[in-house]
Amino acid sequence: MRIEKRVKFDFEIAFWNGGGIQGQDFRLDIDSEDIDDRILADLIVKDLRLLMVKEARILNKHIIEEPHKRAGSLHTAAEAGAAMDFIDLSHTIEDGIVTYRGLPAPVVCDFLSRDASQKFYSEGTTFHVGKIQMVANTGTYLDSPFHRFEHGRDISALELCGLADLEAVVVRVTGVADRVVDREVFLPFDLRGKAVLVHTGWARHWGTDRYFEGHPFLTGSAAQYLRDEGATLVGIDSLNIDDTGDGARPVHTTLLGADIPIVEHLCNLEKLPPAGFTFTAVPVKVRGMGTFPVRAYATVRHA
Repeated sequence: MRIEKRVKFDFEIAFWNGGGIQGQDFRLDIDSEDIDDRILADLIVKDLRLLMVKEARILNKHIIEEPHKRAGSLHTAAEAGAAMDFIDLSHTIEDGIVTYRGLPAPVVCDFLSRDASQKFYSEGTTFHVGKIQMVANTGTYLDSPFHRFEHGRDISALELCGLADLEAVVVRVTGVADRVVDREVFLPFDLRGKAVLVHTGWARHWGTDRYFEGHPFLTGSAAQYLRDEGATLVGIDSLNIDDTGDGARPVHTTLLGADIPIVEHLCNLEKLPPAGFTFTAVPVKVRGMGTFPVRAYATVRHA
């Protein structure tokens, strides 16, 4: 049988704006044989939700054997709140990587190197200031309506509620010989209000010449179905959501025309469950840009 421990202590807390509070014979559940004073002070501040704390001192601390009073200790509660997995769905942008043939690769370099920065700071203190030169369509990126339409919303005008923590589904078309993804594959899914991620498996070719030839893509009728069924965002792990041989770009035209953002060049979609997760793809808030790289990721929460 596990013997549960609690810590008994006094505390004094001073505030930056004056005044303070004290506590005597305060008790908290702990999960170990002891607890550091600094950790204990932090827990008190967090647990009581105190603001503008200047100093917190722990006095007369004793560890006692006593049943826990909470459903879980402070540590257990914190761990329970973090019962989730974050799955990175973005390719790494690095110097020289080609995302799309015909567009220049990014140049990643120093603006101010650590060695060069030494003259500005105290001995032993250095900083790095990096510089990147790239086109917007680099790595895993998001298209806003402005990418296709002159008067559409640009990256800076997109609301966070349409880009972050979106309920999502994965539609898998891996292993299908036909590179054309038509509306029928979406029929079994509830798409309304969801980010729809199309898993083609093409991301396995990233960084190779194969990535640029014969990629899977959606049809115009598939895009119309996604629009009509109320999808809020559509992503794909392929070179382009459209057939690059079709200059009309019907998928971009339909989705962006309906104010539905597109995310291209996703990866790791095979790691996702079919549903029961959220999707986030937020670009830097840049005015006058229709496309920009994102750190796309999924949040899978566990019971």
